[in-house]
Amino acid sequence: MAILLDHTFQIVALGSGMLGLISGVLGTFAVLRKESLLGEGVSHSALPGVVLAFLLTGVRQTEVLLLGAAATGLLAVFFITLIVKYSKLKFDSALALIMSVFFGFGLLLLTHAQRIPTASQAGLSRFIYGQAAALLGRDIHLLLWVSGGILLLVFLFWKEFKVFSFDPEYARVIGIPTVRIHVLLSLLIVTAIIVGLQTVGVVLMSSMLIAPAVAARQWTNRLGTMTLLAALFGIISGVVGTFLSSTLERMPTGPAIVVIATSIALISLLVSPNRGILQGLLKRSRLRKEGI
Repeated sequence: MAILLDHTFQIVALGSGMLGLISGVLGTFAVLRKESLLGEGVSHSALPGVVLAFLLTGVRQTEVLLLGAAATGLLAVFFITLIVKYSKLKFDSALALIMSVFFGFGLLLLTHAQRIPTASQAGLSRFIYGQAAALLGRDIHLLLWVSGGILLLVFLFWKEFKVFSFDPEYARVIGIPTVRIHVLLSLLIVTAIIVGLQTVGVVLMSSMLIAPAVAARQWTNRLGTMTLLAALFGIISGVVGTFLSSTLERMPTGPAIVVIATSIALISLLVSPNRGILQGLLKRSRLRKEGI
């Protein structure tokens, strides 16, 4: 109870819960569109933007660093789309190529920046593995505004996102501007990833985006229910992960959150009534006994 009433815990739990909420909602569309690895590419591609923003401005404010991350993250998405459209490379190959180039460039910049005396004070290294415990009140305000904007846009464009995610060709035929919808959805995903970097870092952010959606997919065939479940699983992961990191010694918050999210996904994969692995094994065993 002392931990639950602690102001620092409440700040971190609120931020982590909001991140889990928007990650679950947007991850639903990424999973359905089979673009689960997009979060991996964008999060890794954001690292050079963080370092460049610091090197060019000398400012260590979180908002400025995240703007740099957003710039290179969007640039990575642009290059991936360009490669897929005008070459014979598939999405996963283009993503792996761009991700490795951007992340390698980011590590080179980070190595150079660490020689600057003020670099350690800027906290650049926290964007690799995350440092949720360092969240401040202004970071929470930023998360709240961004989360509110994302949820509002998802609500306003729900029909378009729904049709586009399941059948882009049909969406184009009925007059939905698929290119704009794709750009908007990608922009929202990039935004969610960028604001989550400080919490779980570039290495783990993709798991935060995908795990709640994968877990939710095992329990339902309806998009609305899946989105709500993914949001709920994301919130649970954020709050429970924060609680565990506060009670267990030397337990970092970001990895704890991702472990909880992944555990929920694994449990769902095992025991869900319609898609679960155990249910499938029981069904096979029953059919084998019946001689089918």
